[in-house]
Amino acid sequence: MPGGLMALLDDVSIIARAAAASIDDVSVAAGKAGTKAAGVVIDDAAVTPGYVTGLSPARELPIIWNITKGSLKNKLLILLPGAVLLSWLLPQAIIYLLMLGGGYLCYEGAEKVMEKLGGKHHGETLEDPIEDLAEFEKNRINGAIRTDLILSAEIMAISLNEIATISDSFWIRAMALALVGIAITLLVYGAVALIVKMDDVGLHLARRENGFAKKIGKFLLHAMPKLLTLLSVVGTIAMLWVGGGIVLHGLEETGLNAPADWAHGVQHAVEGLTGALSGVLGWVSYAGVSALFGLVLGAIIALILHKMVSAGAREAH
Repeated sequence: MPGGLMALLDDVSIIARAAAASIDDVSVAAGKAGTKAAGVVIDDAAVTPGYVTGLSPARELPIIWNITKGSLKNKLLILLPGAVLLSWLLPQAIIYLLMLGGGYLCYEGAEKVMEKLGGKHHGETLEDPIEDLAEFEKNRINGAIRTDLILSAEIMAISLNEIATISDSFWIRAMALALVGIAITLLVYGAVALIVKMDDVGLHLARRENGFAKKIGKFLLHAMPKLLTLLSVVGTIAMLWVGGGIVLHGLEETGLNAPADWAHGVQHAVEGLTGALSGVLGWVSYAGVSALFGLVLGAIIALILHKMVSAGAREAH
């Protein structure tokens, strides 16, 4: 009996070690994947505050919570099963899906730049007359969830691409993707909730009797509009940088090396001229070239789509 008990305990310890190793593999895969997806995460965090800007402060957190739930559904119920099955059945398609999503990010970023330069705005805005505020809010939430689906697809595809280099286990890939999806969603929308409520915090502090608290409150009140504007700019740049970089990498992976070689050529030239700062400035130069490439590609896509929409509208009339 003691021998049987010891054998049982030994078996349990082996299972426990195997489980611990699997958990460690999942955490390593998730960490590497999350790092690679950082650019899209920045984009996601920068874009989302725009969906609640200008609406009632009382509705900001409920809207963000609804978007958060939609984002988790996107990642865990739609994208996770699809990504894992794709990696199992047709892994060579991942790079093309990445490029498709990268092209969409380029288009979104370029369209924002075109609108800033005086181009036509697309979609309903707060400047338009709003007849049904509840319906408007619902449409905004749905629009945010649709955008999140694209960004989440990029995050999951980038993550899957990294996880596939670490483990070929179906379950480790699935668990690592789930971990990345949940962690990034909570990080992004937690940060968004904090950002959009900072002006309320500032207003509360500005009304306090304490002089230091009042100064902090006034600083927040003055800083938040500038921060939201900065986030809008960062979000647009991130869209172009991430989207352009994904397409450049995808073209290189599929045998069309010239665009990526040109981008790397600029990076290496900058690195050769900047000495101690070569690593940082080389990366910045490559990101800048990726953003420029993304802007050109996105502008071409936007112009083609706008022409098609205009032609369709003329035919309808």
